[in-house]
Amino acid sequence: MHNTEADGNEYFVCDFCRRCWAEDRQMVEGHRGALICSPCLTVAYTELVHLHMGEERKGTLCTMCLEHRDQAQWESPSYPAAHACVRCVRQAAGVLSKDPESGWKRPEAAAGIVPSEVEKVEEEDVDEEHV
Repeated sequence: MHNTEADGNEYFVCDFCRRCWAEDRQMVEGHRGALICSPCLTVAYTELVHLHMGEERKGTLCTMCLEHRDQAQWESPSYPAAHACVRCVRQAAGVLSKDPESGWKRPEAAAGIVPSEVEKVEEEDVDEEHV
């Protein structure tokens, strides 16, 4: 989101935590100015991709793509109206991880959690298609 009353870094605000852009809080932009910061992306990616914690929310728009998707979505713990679908989380992770200046890396699966073959293929496809 954009805070039209602010200047500089305060203009760019994460839709999921409402914190402003900073050197250690890079952001990825979705449709119509929606933003997700690197700390929120880390949590969303871990919960959706590795822990499979997201819920399918029929009738709920993804904050990032503004589409209804029949797939798991991550809900912001701070702002429950903000949701990110799996596709957008994967796409944002691909974009941010390829930006050498961001320093952001995809979260690794915790010990004992092994991604399925489908997850590995989807991750590769997102990286190549959308960056």
